This record gives sequence, structure tokens and C-alpha cells, in this order.
Amino acid sequence: MTAARTFWWASSWTWGWPLAAWLVLVLVSLLGKSGFLAAVAGVALIGTVFAAVHHAEVVAHRTGEPFGTLVLALAVTVIESALIVSVMLTAPADNAGLARDTIFAAVMIVCNGIVGLCLLVGAAHHHEQAFQLQGASAALAVLAALTVLTLVLPNFTLTTPGPRLSTPQLAFEDMVSLALYAAFVFVQTVRHRDYFLPVGGDAEAHAPPPTNRTALVSAGLLLVALVAIVGLAKALTATIEAAVARLDLPRAAVGIIIAALVLLPEGLAALRAARANRLQTSLNLALGSSLATIGLTIPAVASVAILTGQPLELGLAPKEEVLLALTLLVSVITLGTGRTTVLQGMVHLLIFAVFLFFAIVP
Repeated sequence: MTAARTFWWASSWTWGWPLAAWLVLVLVSLLGKSGFLAAVAGVALIGTVFAAVHHAEVVAHRTGEPFGTLVLALAVTVIESALIVSVMLTAPADNAGLARDTIFAAVMIVCNGIVGLCLLVGAAHHHEQAFQLQGASAALAVLAALTVLTLVLPNFTLTTPGPRLSTPQLAFEDMVSLALYAAFVFVQTVRHRDYFLPVGGDAEAHAPPPTNRTALVSAGLLLVALVAIVGLAKALTATIEAAVARLDLPRAAVGIIIAALVLLPEGLAALRAARANRLQTSLNLALGSSLATIGLTIPAVASVAILTGQPLELGLAPKEEVLLALTLLVSVITLGTGRTTVLQGMVHLLIFAVFLFFAIVP
């Protein structure tokens, strides 16, 4: 077999899974949803996630840090916003709290699940791992401000009863969220870009970057794969809601499942980076995605709610507020030294387990 044919066979899955996902979407639209098609859609979704991770890593390698990690964070945020809005519009009254549940779940999945797993796996392979303390501190400062202003403050306003905001308050919240995220991106990519570069150089710096043509093809296929992931997740939403109702689980479980599906590509990319001893890249992906989730998703969802008059509940319940406060406190302590061990990973994972347990057994 020639080298060209070997490369074609080795890379065929990276475009084969997105193609299969689109074929499944066509079948679902023509034949309707059935148990068999739902199972096929689930398999196609997982395969397409792996393909999306591959293409994101190709683009990231070409653009370099920290621009590369922004690619996947922004793309995932766009599809998450589209998915939340599409589900909200189907049943506004029933899904008034879906955006809050999904965004809170995303923060907990990223800051405890993904970060915890990355710290544990990375430390298990490399004992101690280092990262840029200044970059982590900057990200955590913005994350704390965004989460409190967006998910806690609505419970204490007087114009409207919590957990909702009035239209002027919602519009002002949009501007503040966008300003905070824009300031963070400016610091990350322009003013203090060195705060987010790998300690001691990138472990992949010695590998030749892909050509511009390869990076452009991967960027296009990444977009195709991410749109397919959204379509499949939306097609599976009704099945997920029915399963949640059948199992008599709280409705917040729907938001957790949606957030987990959307964050799967980014979580896998962060885990692979941590295993390869690139913890800075892993944290850029994880913390960047949580910031983008709040800084961009909330304004998008809130704008749609204002324009369409859809009800939107943002304030968290007291139990979730406690878990959020604990997550922020532990994150500051964990990422406050510039080095991590397996202990920090275990602490975050156990907090994530507590979040999942009390979401199912409130």
C-alpha cells in the first residue's frame, strides 16, 4: 500500500463520522425518531465527537497557543447556545430554567469533572505538572465574577422576584458578560499572551505544524462535525427528556446531559493534552470553555429571550449556590501554586460526584 493510500485510510474516519452523522440526521428527518435510529444517532454522535477533537487539535497545532484553544471553546459555545435556544423555543414555559441548568452543569463539568480528571491523569503519568499561575489566576477571577453576577445575583434583585431579571437588568447583564469575556480574550491573546503559553515550551513544538491547506480543511470539517453534533444532540433531546421523565429524575438532569454532550469534544482534547504533559493547554481549554459558556451563551440566550418574550430563569437554588461557592474556592486553592498533584484531581472529582448525586437525589 502506498504512503498516500495509507494516509487516506488512516484519516478516513475523521471525515467519515461527520458524513455518517449527517446521513443519520437525514434519516431522522425523513423517517422520524425510533428506538433503532436513536441508538444509531448515539453511536454517530460519539464517533463525530472524536472526529471533532482531531480536527480541533490540527487547527490548534497550526495556530499555536493560546489561539488554538480558543477555536474549540468558541465553536462549542456557539453550538451550545444554538441547542439551548432551539430547545427553549419548543416549550418556553417548561424550559425557562434550561439555560441556567445547562450553564451551571457546564461549569461544574468543566471546573470539577474535566479539570479534576486532567489533574488526576496528568499527575498519575508525570507525578507533578506545572502551569502558568498568572494565566490561571486571571481566568478564575473572570470566572468568579461571571458566575456570581449571572447565576447568583438574580436571586437578590427587587424589580422582579428571583430567579428572574427584568428586561433592562437582563440587557445590562448581557453587556457586562460580554465585556468581561472580551477583556479576558484580549489579555489571553494580546496583552499577556505569555501567561497562557506552556511552561518550558510546548511539547508539540518539535512536531512540524500542518500546512495551511490541511488546517483550513480541518477547520471546515470541524465546523461540519460540530453542527452535526448539535443536530444529533437536538434529535436525541426528546428521547433524553422522555428517559428522564420515565426514570423520575429532576428536570435539571436534562441540562446536565446536554452540557455533557456538548462539552465532550473539549473534555477529550483537554484530557489528551494533560496526558501528554501539556497541562497549560489542558487548563486553557477547560477554563476557557467555562468562561465562554457564561460570557457568550448567557448573552445569546438572554437576547433571544428579550426579543421573543420567552421566560428565562437564571438564579440558582441555595444547594447549587453552595456547590458553586465550593467549586470556586477549591479552584482558587488548587490552581494557586502553579503545580498540581493527584490530590487536587481527586478533590475536584469528588466534588463533581457530589454534584451529580445531589442533582439526581435532590
